[in-house]
Amino acid sequence: MQWTGLNELREKFLSFFESKEHLRLPSFPLMPAADEASLLLINSGMAPMKKWFLGIETPPRKRVTTCQKCIRTPDIENVGKTARHGTYFEMLGNFSFGDYFKHEATAWAWEFITKVLELPVDRLWVSVYEDDDEAVEIWTKEVGVDPTHIVRLGKDDNFWEIGSGPCGPCSEIYFDRGEKYGCGKPTCGVGCDCDRYVEFWNLVFSQFDGDGNGHYERMEHPNIDTGMGLERLACIMQGVDNLFEVDTVQNIMSHIAKIAGVQYHTNEKTDVSLRVITDHIRSTTFMVGDGILPQNEGRGYVLRRLLRRAARHGRLLGIDHPFLYEVAETVIRENANAYPNLVENKDYIIKVIKVEEERFARTIDQGIELLNAIIDKIDSNMENKMVRGADAFKLYDTFGFPVDLIKEILEERGIGLDEEEFIAKMEEQKQRAREARAAMGDLGWEEDILSDVKEHGNFVGYTDFAAKAKVVAIIKDNQRAEELSDGELGSIVLDITPFYAESGGQAGDGGMLKSDSSFFNVFDCKKSKGGHFVHVGELTAGTLKVGDTVTAAINAGRRRDIMRNHTSCHLLQAALRNVLGDHVHQAGAFYDDNICRFDFTHFSAVTPEELEKVEEIVNRAVLSAIDVEVREMPIDEAKKLGAMALFGEKYGDTVRVCNVPGESIELCGGTHLDNTAKVGLFKIVKESSVAAGIRRIEAVTGRNVLKLISDQEKLMQETASALKVGNPAELPVKAAALNSEMKALQKELDGINSKLAEVQMSNLFDGAQEVGGIRIASISLNGAKVEALRTMGDHARDRNPAAICVLTTVNAGKASILVCCGKDAVAKGAHAGRIVKEFTALCGGSGGGRPDSAMGGTTEIFKIDEAVAQLPAIVGKFIQ
Repeated sequence: MQWTGLNELREKFLSFFESKEHLRLPSFPLMPAADEASLLLINSGMAPMKKWFLGIETPPRKRVTTCQKCIRTPDIENVGKTARHGTYFEMLGNFSFGDYFKHEATAWAWEFITKVLELPVDRLWVSVYEDDDEAVEIWTKEVGVDPTHIVRLGKDDNFWEIGSGPCGPCSEIYFDRGEKYGCGKPTCGVGCDCDRYVEFWNLVFSQFDGDGNGHYERMEHPNIDTGMGLERLACIMQGVDNLFEVDTVQNIMSHIAKIAGVQYHTNEKTDVSLRVITDHIRSTTFMVGDGILPQNEGRGYVLRRLLRRAARHGRLLGIDHPFLYEVAETVIRENANAYPNLVENKDYIIKVIKVEEERFARTIDQGIELLNAIIDKIDSNMENKMVRGADAFKLYDTFGFPVDLIKEILEERGIGLDEEEFIAKMEEQKQRAREARAAMGDLGWEEDILSDVKEHGNFVGYTDFAAKAKVVAIIKDNQRAEELSDGELGSIVLDITPFYAESGGQAGDGGMLKSDSSFFNVFDCKKSKGGHFVHVGELTAGTLKVGDTVTAAINAGRRRDIMRNHTSCHLLQAALRNVLGDHVHQAGAFYDDNICRFDFTHFSAVTPEELEKVEEIVNRAVLSAIDVEVREMPIDEAKKLGAMALFGEKYGDTVRVCNVPGESIELCGGTHLDNTAKVGLFKIVKESSVAAGIRRIEAVTGRNVLKLISDQEKLMQETASALKVGNPAELPVKAAALNSEMKALQKELDGINSKLAEVQMSNLFDGAQEVGGIRIASISLNGAKVEALRTMGDHARDRNPAAICVLTTVNAGKASILVCCGKDAVAKGAHAGRIVKEFTALCGGSGGGRPDSAMGGTTEIFKIDEAVAQLPAIVGKFIQ
C-alpha cells in the first residue's frame, strides 16, 4: 500500500469501474431535481439516482459509476469540536440497475482494494447481515476472504431500508488501523465504537421489495448500490487520523492558518476554529458553484448558516476582515480537475462569498448593538438575569446572529438565555418549513397514479401547433377514470401532444381537444412526477373516453406571445452580462403570454442608465431580424460552442441549443421564435430585489408593449386633466411647481408648530411635582415628529439638570414616548431606559435606552394618561 493523493484515488476508482463496463457520470449537482421536494441537498451517492432504482426512469446504462459531492448538516454544531465531523464529503460508488449482483460486486470491490490499492489483506475485515448466508459463502469461497475476518451483524448495522420499497442486506468492508487506536477491551472488534476498525465501503444488495411492515418479496431484478467515502479512504491510504489531515483538505486549512497567523495542533481552541472554517468553506464553495445562493430559508439558509459560522470563527482567530473568498480560491484549485465547473464559475463563486461575508460583517456589528440594547433593558437588581428566547431568536433568525455568540456575550456579563423559549421558536420555524415542504406537491396527487401508463405524450409542439392523438388516460377528482361527461373538470393524457407542459420557467399551453362528439377546453398543461404530459381543463360538450381519438390544438396566438417573451429573455440575459458583468447568472425565470420575468444574480440595484443600455441592446438585436437557430447536439459540442447552462441543472448527453448568432447561445428545452424580429419590441417595466444577491427584471414584448403604451397615454391624459394641464408634455413643469408649493407650505407649517411647541415647553416645569429633589413633568405634543420630539427633549434635559421629562406624540394611531433625565437626576439614580420600560409597560408598549435619554412606543394610546399618573411612583423607585 502506497501513499496516494485524494485526487488520484478518485480517478483510480472511476477508471477501475470504467474497465468493468460502467458508464462514468459526473457528479450530480448538490441541488436535488426540482421534483424531489423531500430532499434539501444531495446527501448520498445514490440519492440523485432514486428514480432509476425505483424504475420510474430508465438509466443511461445498467452499470454506472460516480464520485458524488454530498452535504449533510444534522450535526453542524459538532463540526470542529471533533475531527470526525464534517458537512462536505465525496462518495465513490458503483451501481447496477438490474444487471450484476453480489458475485460481481464483492469480487470487484476486493480486487480494487487489494490489487489496485494494495491494502494489506490481513488488515481487512468484512461484516455481513446475520442471515445473509449467501453473502458469507461468496465472500469466503469465491472472493477468498479469511472466514475469521467475516463478522455477522444485526439488522441495525447491516440491513438497508427506508420505509417501503427496494431494500436488502449489505456488506461493509473495514480497515484495522492497529491496536494503538483501540479501546483495549477484550471485546474490541468490528462494530466497536472505538477508532481501531474503520468502515470505509458499504455494498448494499437491494434484493427485496419491502412493505414497510417486515414483509419482504424477492425482486426479480435486484440492484447494487455501493458507497465509499473518498476522504475516509484517503485517511487510510495516507496514514492520517482524520479528514482534516488529508492532502487537499490540509492545503485549504494551511491557507486559513496563514491568514490567521496560527498553526494547527498547537492550541485546541484555535484548532476548533480552523476545522470549522476548513469544512464550511469546502461546503459553501461547492454549493455556490451549483447555483445555491445565501437566503433565509431552505438550502439557501444552510449556505448562509455555514458561511456565517465560518466567518464568526474567523473573528475568533483574530481575522477582522473578509477572508473566506480568498480561501475559496484554494478550494477551487484543489478540486479543479474533478470539478471544472468550479473553475468556469470562479469569479462568480468568489463574488457571492465575498458579498455575503461583507454583509455579515455589517450584520454582526448591528447584532451586537441590538443585543446591548436588550441587555440594557434587563433590571440589574434581578437575581437571575435572563434574556428572552424570543429576543435571541429574532437576532438569530432576522439578523443572522449566531446563537453561540449570543450565549458567549451573555455569559461574559453574567446573564442567562431562556433556551427553552429559543428552542420553542426554532421548532415553530422548523414546523413552518415542514408544512411548506409538505405543501410542495405535483398536480395535487399524493403519488403518481399514472405509473402504469407507458405513453407519456410524445411532444411534437416544437414544429406543430396541432396533432391527431389518442386519449390514453383520464383523471377526475384526483383518481383514474374511464370517461368525462359534459361540464366535468379533469386531466387528460395523450399519446401525442403539441401542448408544451410547464417547465423551465415557460408556462404551459392552453387550447382544445376536439373529436366528433366532444370538446375539451385545455386551461393548462403540466408534467406529472413520472413525466406524463397532463392536459388540465373542462369538458364543455359531449363525452370523452379513454381510447378516443381527438384533434389536439394549442392556442397559437398565446403560444407566439409566450415564445416572444422566452426568446427575449435569452437576449436579456446576454445584455445583462454585457452591461453588468459575467457574474450574472439566471436564478429563476417565468414566461407566459403577458410577461417576461427574469431573476438573476447581482449584488446591487441596476441603475436607470444600466437598464436603458440593456433595453437598447435587446431591441437592437430584435430590430436586426436575426434568424434563431434551435437544434439538438451532443453536450460536449454545445459546450465547445460556448452555450450557457442553467446553474445546478443536470443535462443528458444530448441537449437542445437555442442560438441567436452574435447575441446569445443557451441550453434550453423551451419553445422559441425563428427570428428575433418577431419579438416586435422589448420594454422593461420593473427592476426589483427578490432576495439578497438576486435581482428581478420584468419586461413586455410585442402586443403587450402596445398595450403598455396605450395604458400610459391614458394615465397621462387623466393626470393632465386632474391638474388642469392642456398638454401632457407640460406635466413635469406643473408637478415641479406643485412640489415647490407643497414644500413651502410644509416649511411654514413646521415653523408654526415649532413656535407652539416652544411656548408649551417654556411652561413645562411650571407646577411640576418633585420626588427626592428631582422635578418631574410630562407633555403631549400630538402630531409632532419623533425627530422634533428628540430635539425638544434634549433642550429640556440640558436646561434642567435636576429634572425628568416625559414627552409623547401620536401619529397614525401609534404613540412615541421619550423620557429624558438631566445629569443631576442621573447622578441621583434616575435611568431613562428603565423608566420608559416601566412607563410603556403600563400602556401596553415597550421601550428602552440610555440613562439620560430613551424611547418607547405603544398602540394603546388611551392608556397613556394612566401611565402619566403613575410617573412619580415609577421615578421614586430609582431616586436615591
